[in-house]
Amino acid sequence: MNPKDFQTSTAGRVIRTPKGYWTFIPNALPPNIQWSPSLISAVGAAERALGKLDSLANTLLSPHILVRLFMRREAVLSSRIEGTRASLGDVYVYEAAQLSFLEPASDVREVHNYVKALDNGLERLGSFPVSLRLIREIHAALMDGVRGEHLTPGEFRRSQNWVGPPGSTLETARFVPPPVDEMHTALNDLEKYIHTPSELPSLVQAALIHYQFEAIHPFLDGNGRIGRLLIILLLIEWDLLSQPWLYLSAYFETHRTAYYDNLLTVSQRGDWENWLSFFLEGIRHQSADAVLCIERLQHLRSIYHERLRNERAAERLMQAIDVLFERPILSIRQLEVAMKIPYRSAQRYVEKLEQLDILREVTGRARNRLYQVDEVLSALESSTGSKALR
Repeated sequence: MNPKDFQTSTAGRVIRTPKGYWTFIPNALPPNIQWSPSLISAVGAAERALGKLDSLANTLLSPHILVRLFMRREAVLSSRIEGTRASLGDVYVYEAAQLSFLEPASDVREVHNYVKALDNGLERLGSFPVSLRLIREIHAALMDGVRGEHLTPGEFRRSQNWVGPPGSTLETARFVPPPVDEMHTALNDLEKYIHTPSELPSLVQAALIHYQFEAIHPFLDGNGRIGRLLIILLLIEWDLLSQPWLYLSAYFETHRTAYYDNLLTVSQRGDWENWLSFFLEGIRHQSADAVLCIERLQHLRSIYHERLRNERAAERLMQAIDVLFERPILSIRQLEVAMKIPYRSAQRYVEKLEQLDILREVTGRARNRLYQVDEVLSALESSTGSKALR
Protein backbone atom coordinates (compact mmCIF):
# COMPACT_ATOMS: atom_id res chain seq x y z
CA MET A 1 0.00 0.00 0.00
CA ASN A 2 1.42 3.35 -1.02
CA PRO A 3 1.12 5.85 1.88
CA LYS A 4 1.34 8.77 -0.57
CA ASP A 5 -2.13 7.83 -1.86
CA PHE A 6 -3.60 8.58 1.59
CA GLN A 7 -1.88 11.84 2.51
CA THR A 8 -4.90 14.09 1.99
CA SER A 9 -7.43 11.88 3.77
CA THR A 10 -9.51 13.13 6.68
CA ALA A 11 -11.13 9.72 7.13
CA GLY A 12 -8.13 8.20 8.90
CA ARG A 13 -4.37 7.94 8.97
CA VAL A 14 -1.69 5.61 7.70
CA ILE A 15 0.92 4.12 10.00
CA ARG A 16 4.01 2.06 9.37
CA THR A 17 4.05 -1.16 11.35
CA PRO A 18 7.15 -2.56 13.06
CA LYS A 19 7.32 -5.10 10.21
CA GLY A 20 7.71 -2.29 7.72
CA TYR A 21 4.42 -2.29 5.84
CA TRP A 22 1.82 0.51 5.87
CA THR A 23 -1.78 0.21 7.11
CA PHE A 24 -4.79 2.52 7.26
CA ILE A 25 -6.48 3.32 10.59
CA PRO A 26 -9.98 4.81 10.09
CA ASN A 27 -11.04 7.65 12.36
CA ALA A 28 -14.01 7.06 14.64
CA LEU A 29 -17.41 7.98 13.21
CA PRO A 30 -19.04 10.36 12.47
CA PRO A 31 -16.97 12.45 10.05
CA ASN A 32 -17.56 16.11 9.27
CA ILE A 33 -19.90 15.96 6.27
CA GLN A 34 -20.15 18.85 3.84
CA TRP A 35 -23.84 19.11 3.01
CA SER A 36 -24.06 20.17 -0.62
CA PRO A 37 -27.49 20.75 -2.20
CA SER A 38 -27.09 17.60 -4.32
CA LEU A 39 -26.31 15.47 -1.27
CA ILE A 40 -29.34 16.85 0.61
CA SER A 41 -31.47 16.08 -2.45
CA ALA A 42 -30.08 12.53 -2.62
CA VAL A 43 -31.05 11.90 1.01
CA GLY A 44 -34.62 13.05 0.35
CA ALA A 45 -34.97 10.94 -2.81
CA ALA A 46 -33.67 7.83 -1.06
CA GLU A 47 -35.93 8.31 1.95
CA ARG A 48 -39.02 8.78 -0.24
CA ALA A 49 -38.25 5.69 -2.33
CA LEU A 50 -37.62 3.56 0.75
CA GLY A 51 -40.83 4.85 2.37
CA LYS A 52 -42.83 3.94 -0.75
CA LEU A 53 -41.38 0.42 -0.69
CA ASP A 54 -42.20 -0.11 2.97
CA SER A 55 -45.73 1.27 2.52
CA LEU A 56 -46.39 -1.12 -0.36
CA ALA A 57 -44.94 -4.07 1.51
CA ASN A 58 -47.15 -3.32 4.52
CA THR A 59 -50.27 -3.71 2.34
CA LEU A 60 -49.41 -7.30 1.43
CA LEU A 61 -51.66 -9.89 3.03
CA SER A 62 -48.89 -12.50 3.26
CA PRO A 63 -45.55 -10.72 2.96
CA HIS A 64 -43.57 -13.79 4.01
CA ILE A 65 -44.58 -15.47 0.76
CA LEU A 66 -42.58 -12.98 -1.30
CA VAL A 67 -39.88 -11.92 1.13
CA ARG A 68 -38.21 -15.35 0.93
CA LEU A 69 -37.72 -14.81 -2.80
CA PHE A 70 -36.02 -11.47 -2.14
CA MET A 71 -33.69 -13.00 0.43
CA ARG A 72 -32.45 -15.63 -1.99
CA ARG A 73 -32.07 -13.12 -4.80
CA GLU A 74 -29.89 -11.03 -2.49
CA ALA A 75 -27.85 -14.08 -1.50
CA VAL A 76 -27.05 -14.83 -5.14
CA LEU A 77 -26.09 -11.25 -5.99
CA SER A 78 -24.05 -10.51 -2.86
CA SER A 79 -22.13 -13.75 -3.30
CA ARG A 80 -21.66 -12.99 -7.00
CA ILE A 81 -19.67 -9.86 -6.06
CA GLU A 82 -17.23 -12.18 -4.26
CA GLY A 83 -16.76 -14.40 -7.31
CA THR A 84 -19.36 -17.18 -7.01
CA ARG A 85 -21.19 -18.40 -10.11
CA ALA A 86 -24.26 -20.02 -8.55
CA SER A 87 -27.62 -18.98 -10.02
CA LEU A 88 -30.93 -18.48 -8.27
CA GLY A 89 -32.12 -21.74 -9.82
CA ASP A 90 -29.06 -23.55 -8.45
CA VAL A 91 -29.93 -22.41 -4.94
CA TYR A 92 -33.50 -23.66 -5.14
CA VAL A 93 -32.41 -26.96 -6.66
CA TYR A 94 -29.89 -27.40 -3.85
CA GLU A 95 -32.49 -26.62 -1.19
CA ALA A 96 -35.04 -28.91 -2.84
CA ALA A 97 -32.76 -31.88 -3.34
CA GLN A 98 -29.70 -31.30 -1.10
CA LEU A 99 -27.79 -32.95 -3.93
CA SER A 100 -25.00 -35.12 -2.60
CA PHE A 101 -22.64 -34.40 -5.51
CA LEU A 102 -22.39 -30.73 -4.56
CA GLU A 103 -19.12 -30.29 -2.71
CA PRO A 104 -19.25 -28.48 0.66
CA ALA A 105 -17.14 -25.64 -0.77
CA SER A 106 -19.23 -25.22 -3.93
CA ASP A 107 -20.61 -21.85 -4.96
CA VAL A 108 -24.19 -22.88 -4.30
CA ARG A 109 -23.35 -23.86 -0.72
CA GLU A 110 -21.85 -20.41 -0.19
CA VAL A 111 -25.06 -18.77 -1.39
CA HIS A 112 -27.14 -21.12 0.75
CA ASN A 113 -25.03 -20.11 3.75
CA TYR A 114 -25.71 -16.46 2.99
CA VAL A 115 -29.44 -17.16 3.33
CA LYS A 116 -28.81 -18.97 6.62
CA ALA A 117 -26.72 -16.08 7.92
CA LEU A 118 -29.42 -13.56 7.01
CA ASP A 119 -32.09 -15.75 8.59
CA ASN A 120 -30.05 -16.04 11.78
CA GLY A 121 -29.45 -12.31 11.93
CA LEU A 122 -33.12 -11.44 11.41
CA GLU A 123 -34.22 -13.97 14.01
CA ARG A 124 -31.75 -12.64 16.57
CA LEU A 125 -32.87 -9.05 16.00
CA GLY A 126 -36.08 -9.86 17.84
CA SER A 127 -34.20 -10.04 21.14
CA PHE A 128 -30.68 -8.89 20.37
CA PRO A 129 -29.34 -5.62 18.90
CA VAL A 130 -26.91 -5.24 16.04
CA SER A 131 -23.58 -5.69 17.79
CA LEU A 132 -20.12 -7.21 17.43
CA ARG A 133 -21.47 -10.41 18.95
CA LEU A 134 -24.24 -10.62 16.36
CA ILE A 135 -21.78 -9.88 13.56
CA ARG A 136 -19.59 -12.77 14.71
CA GLU A 137 -22.60 -15.09 14.85
CA ILE A 138 -23.73 -14.39 11.30
CA HIS A 139 -20.13 -14.71 10.09
CA ALA A 140 -19.96 -18.21 11.62
CA ALA A 141 -23.13 -19.16 9.71
CA LEU A 142 -21.82 -17.63 6.49
CA MET A 143 -18.51 -19.50 6.54
CA ASP A 144 -19.77 -22.88 7.78
CA GLY A 145 -18.43 -25.68 5.59
CA VAL A 146 -17.32 -23.55 2.62
CA ARG A 147 -14.07 -22.15 1.25
CA GLY A 148 -12.55 -20.00 3.95
CA GLU A 149 -13.97 -22.18 6.76
CA HIS A 150 -10.39 -22.66 8.00
CA LEU A 151 -10.10 -18.86 8.39
CA THR A 152 -11.61 -18.72 11.90
CA PRO A 153 -15.38 -18.47 11.19
CA GLY A 154 -17.16 -16.35 13.78
CA GLU A 155 -13.94 -14.85 15.10
CA PHE A 156 -12.29 -11.55 14.36
CA ARG A 157 -8.92 -11.95 12.71
CA ARG A 158 -5.77 -12.43 14.73
CA SER A 159 -3.41 -11.60 11.87
CA GLN A 160 -3.02 -8.95 9.20
CA ASN A 161 -5.04 -9.12 6.00
CA TRP A 162 -5.07 -6.93 2.88
CA VAL A 163 -7.20 -6.07 -0.14
CA GLY A 164 -5.86 -6.40 -3.65
CA PRO A 165 -5.80 -8.50 -6.81
CA PRO A 166 -4.60 -12.12 -6.71
CA GLY A 167 -0.88 -12.28 -6.11
CA SER A 168 -0.65 -8.98 -4.26
CA THR A 169 1.28 -8.69 -1.01
CA LEU A 170 1.15 -6.37 2.00
CA GLU A 171 3.53 -4.07 0.15
CA THR A 172 1.66 -4.08 -3.19
CA ALA A 173 -1.95 -4.37 -1.93
CA ARG A 174 -4.44 -1.69 -2.87
CA PHE A 175 -5.54 -1.34 0.76
CA VAL A 176 -4.29 -2.68 4.09
CA PRO A 177 -6.74 -2.39 7.02
CA PRO A 178 -5.72 -1.81 10.65
CA PRO A 179 -3.42 -4.18 12.54
CA VAL A 180 -5.14 -6.40 15.08
CA ASP A 181 -4.87 -4.13 18.14
CA GLU A 182 -6.08 -1.06 16.27
CA MET A 183 -8.78 -3.20 14.63
CA HIS A 184 -10.31 -4.05 18.00
CA THR A 185 -10.28 -0.39 19.03
CA ALA A 186 -11.97 0.58 15.77
CA LEU A 187 -14.59 -2.17 16.16
CA ASN A 188 -15.45 -1.05 19.66
CA ASP A 189 -15.79 2.52 18.43
CA LEU A 190 -18.03 1.32 15.60
CA GLU A 191 -20.30 -0.58 17.98
CA LYS A 192 -20.61 2.52 20.18
CA TYR A 193 -21.50 4.61 17.14
CA ILE A 194 -24.23 2.16 16.08
CA HIS A 195 -25.90 2.51 19.49
CA THR A 196 -25.38 6.26 19.97
CA PRO A 197 -28.31 8.54 19.03
CA SER A 198 -27.46 10.75 16.07
CA GLU A 199 -28.98 13.71 14.28
CA LEU A 200 -27.75 12.40 10.95
CA PRO A 201 -30.32 10.80 8.62
CA SER A 202 -30.47 7.06 9.23
CA LEU A 203 -29.57 6.22 5.63
CA VAL A 204 -26.46 8.36 5.91
CA GLN A 205 -25.56 6.53 9.11
CA ALA A 206 -25.98 3.20 7.31
CA ALA A 207 -23.61 4.38 4.57
CA LEU A 208 -21.03 5.51 7.14
CA ILE A 209 -21.25 2.22 9.02
CA HIS A 210 -20.87 0.17 5.84
CA TYR A 211 -17.75 2.11 4.86
CA GLN A 212 -16.29 1.82 8.35
CA PHE A 213 -16.86 -1.92 8.53
CA GLU A 214 -15.19 -2.47 5.17
CA ALA A 215 -12.27 -0.22 6.14
CA ILE A 216 -11.74 -2.18 9.36
CA HIS A 217 -12.05 -5.53 7.48
CA PRO A 218 -12.25 -7.53 10.72
CA PHE A 219 -12.43 -11.05 9.24
CA LEU A 220 -9.96 -13.03 7.19
CA ASP A 221 -12.75 -13.77 4.68
CA GLY A 222 -16.37 -12.76 4.14
CA ASN A 223 -16.05 -9.05 4.98
CA GLY A 224 -17.93 -7.85 1.90
CA ARG A 225 -20.90 -10.15 2.43
CA ILE A 226 -21.13 -9.42 6.15
CA GLY A 227 -20.90 -5.69 5.43
CA ARG A 228 -23.83 -5.94 3.02
CA LEU A 229 -25.83 -8.06 5.47
CA LEU A 230 -25.21 -5.40 8.09
CA ILE A 231 -27.04 -2.82 5.96
CA ILE A 232 -30.33 -4.73 5.90
CA LEU A 233 -30.09 -5.63 9.61
CA LEU A 234 -29.68 -1.94 10.48
CA LEU A 235 -32.64 -0.91 8.30
CA ILE A 236 -34.80 -3.47 10.10
CA GLU A 237 -33.54 -2.57 13.58
CA TRP A 238 -34.10 1.14 12.93
CA ASP A 239 -37.68 0.48 11.74
CA LEU A 240 -36.97 1.85 8.28
CA LEU A 241 -38.32 -1.44 6.88
CA SER A 242 -40.71 -3.91 8.46
CA GLN A 243 -39.38 -6.80 6.36
CA PRO A 244 -36.07 -7.37 4.51
CA TRP A 245 -37.20 -6.09 1.10
CA LEU A 246 -34.27 -3.86 0.19
CA TYR A 247 -30.83 -5.07 -0.80
CA LEU A 248 -28.01 -3.11 -2.39
CA SER A 249 -26.03 -6.01 -3.79
CA ALA A 250 -27.72 -5.79 -7.20
CA TYR A 251 -26.70 -2.13 -7.44
CA PHE A 252 -23.18 -2.80 -6.15
CA GLU A 253 -22.78 -5.69 -8.60
CA THR A 254 -23.93 -3.60 -11.55
CA HIS A 255 -21.60 -0.75 -10.53
CA ARG A 256 -18.87 -2.88 -9.01
CA THR A 257 -15.92 -0.69 -10.02
CA ALA A 258 -17.61 2.48 -8.75
CA TYR A 259 -18.53 0.68 -5.51
CA TYR A 260 -14.93 -0.24 -4.72
CA ASP A 261 -13.51 3.04 -6.00
CA ASN A 262 -15.88 5.14 -3.88
CA LEU A 263 -15.00 3.18 -0.74
CA LEU A 264 -11.29 3.59 -1.45
CA THR A 265 -11.48 7.32 -2.18
CA VAL A 266 -13.02 7.88 1.25
CA SER A 267 -9.92 6.31 2.77
CA GLN A 268 -7.50 8.01 0.40
CA ARG A 269 -9.01 11.49 0.15
CA GLY A 270 -11.82 11.71 2.70
CA ASP A 271 -14.33 11.96 -0.17
CA TRP A 272 -17.48 11.27 1.81
CA GLU A 273 -19.84 13.10 -0.53
CA ASN A 274 -19.29 10.85 -3.54
CA TRP A 275 -19.58 7.70 -1.41
CA LEU A 276 -22.75 8.92 0.30
CA SER A 277 -24.28 10.00 -3.02
CA PHE A 278 -23.47 6.60 -4.53
CA PHE A 279 -24.93 4.73 -1.56
CA LEU A 280 -28.10 6.86 -1.47
CA GLU A 281 -28.65 6.43 -5.20
CA GLY A 282 -28.38 2.70 -4.60
CA ILE A 283 -31.10 2.93 -1.94
CA ARG A 284 -33.33 4.92 -4.28
CA HIS A 285 -32.74 2.68 -7.27
CA GLN A 286 -33.15 -0.62 -5.44
CA SER A 287 -36.25 0.59 -3.58
CA ALA A 288 -37.91 1.41 -6.91
CA ASP A 289 -36.77 -1.93 -8.32
CA ALA A 290 -38.20 -3.80 -5.32
CA VAL A 291 -41.55 -2.02 -5.74
CA LEU A 292 -41.75 -3.11 -9.39
CA CYS A 293 -40.76 -6.66 -8.50
CA ILE A 294 -43.37 -6.93 -5.74
CA GLU A 295 -46.03 -5.59 -8.10
CA ARG A 296 -45.07 -8.12 -10.80
CA LEU A 297 -45.16 -11.02 -8.35
CA GLN A 298 -48.46 -9.92 -6.82
CA HIS A 299 -50.01 -9.62 -10.29
CA LEU A 300 -48.77 -13.08 -11.23
CA ARG A 301 -50.14 -14.54 -8.01
CA SER A 302 -53.54 -12.97 -8.73
CA ILE A 303 -53.52 -14.46 -12.23
CA TYR A 304 -52.83 -17.92 -10.84
CA HIS A 305 -55.53 -17.62 -8.20
CA GLU A 306 -58.03 -16.53 -10.82
CA ARG A 307 -57.06 -19.45 -13.06
CA LEU A 308 -57.69 -21.87 -10.20
CA ARG A 309 -60.93 -20.36 -8.97
CA ASN A 310 -63.21 -22.90 -10.66
CA GLU A 311 -61.02 -25.95 -10.19
CA ARG A 312 -61.80 -28.76 -7.76
CA ALA A 313 -59.93 -28.26 -4.50
CA ALA A 314 -59.37 -24.64 -5.57
CA GLU A 315 -58.55 -23.48 -2.05
CA ARG A 316 -55.87 -26.11 -1.55
CA LEU A 317 -54.42 -25.46 -4.99
CA MET A 318 -54.15 -21.77 -4.13
CA GLN A 319 -52.30 -22.72 -0.96
CA ALA A 320 -49.96 -24.77 -3.13
CA ILE A 321 -49.38 -21.70 -5.30
CA ASP A 322 -48.33 -19.73 -2.23
CA VAL A 323 -45.79 -22.43 -1.39
CA LEU A 324 -44.47 -22.15 -4.94
CA PHE A 325 -43.93 -18.42 -4.54
CA GLU A 326 -41.71 -19.17 -1.57
CA ARG A 327 -39.96 -22.04 -3.37
CA PRO A 328 -40.30 -21.74 -7.15
CA ILE A 329 -38.31 -24.95 -7.59
CA LEU A 330 -39.41 -27.78 -5.33
CA SER A 331 -40.12 -31.48 -4.97
CA ILE A 332 -43.42 -33.18 -4.21
CA ARG A 333 -42.01 -34.06 -0.81
CA GLN A 334 -41.37 -30.39 -0.05
CA LEU A 335 -44.94 -29.53 -0.98
CA GLU A 336 -46.16 -32.36 1.22
CA VAL A 337 -44.23 -31.03 4.21
CA ALA A 338 -45.05 -27.36 3.60
CA MET A 339 -48.81 -27.98 3.30
CA LYS A 340 -48.90 -30.78 5.92
CA ILE A 341 -50.82 -33.07 3.60
CA PRO A 342 -50.40 -36.71 2.46
CA TYR A 343 -47.84 -37.33 -0.27
CA ARG A 344 -50.50 -38.51 -2.72
CA SER A 345 -52.43 -35.25 -2.28
CA ALA A 346 -49.30 -33.22 -2.93
CA GLN A 347 -48.66 -35.33 -6.03
CA ARG A 348 -52.18 -34.65 -7.35
CA TYR A 349 -51.76 -30.91 -6.85
CA VAL A 350 -48.45 -30.94 -8.71
CA GLU A 351 -49.98 -32.91 -11.59
CA LYS A 352 -52.89 -30.45 -11.80
CA LEU A 353 -50.56 -27.45 -11.82
CA GLU A 354 -48.54 -29.12 -14.56
CA GLN A 355 -51.70 -29.54 -16.63
CA LEU A 356 -52.45 -25.84 -16.18
CA ASP A 357 -48.93 -24.92 -17.40
CA ILE A 358 -48.02 -23.33 -14.06
CA LEU A 359 -45.43 -25.94 -13.12
CA ARG A 360 -42.80 -27.63 -15.27
CA GLU A 361 -40.80 -30.75 -14.42
CA VAL A 362 -37.12 -29.90 -14.90
CA THR A 363 -35.08 -33.04 -14.16
CA GLY A 364 -36.38 -35.47 -16.80
CA ARG A 365 -36.00 -38.25 -14.25
CA ALA A 366 -38.54 -40.88 -13.24
CA ARG A 367 -37.70 -40.45 -9.54
CA ASN A 368 -36.66 -37.53 -7.34
CA ARG A 369 -38.27 -35.10 -9.71
CA LEU A 370 -38.19 -31.34 -9.29
CA TYR A 371 -40.74 -28.83 -10.54
CA GLN A 372 -40.24 -25.19 -11.47
CA VAL A 373 -42.48 -22.13 -11.81
CA ASP A 374 -40.81 -20.36 -14.71
CA GLU A 375 -42.85 -17.17 -14.45
CA VAL A 376 -41.89 -16.53 -10.82
CA LEU A 377 -38.19 -16.85 -11.60
CA SER A 378 -38.64 -14.65 -14.69
CA ALA A 379 -40.32 -11.98 -12.58
CA LEU A 380 -37.29 -11.89 -10.29
CA GLU A 381 -34.84 -11.92 -13.19
CA SER A 382 -36.59 -8.96 -14.79
CA SER A 383 -35.22 -6.82 -11.97
CA THR A 384 -31.83 -5.16 -11.70
CA GLY A 385 -29.02 -7.68 -11.66
CA SER A 386 -31.04 -10.25 -13.59
CA LYS A 387 -28.03 -11.47 -15.58
CA ALA A 388 -26.25 -12.33 -12.35
CA LEU A 389 -29.19 -14.46 -11.20
CA ARG A 390 -28.81 -16.94 -14.04
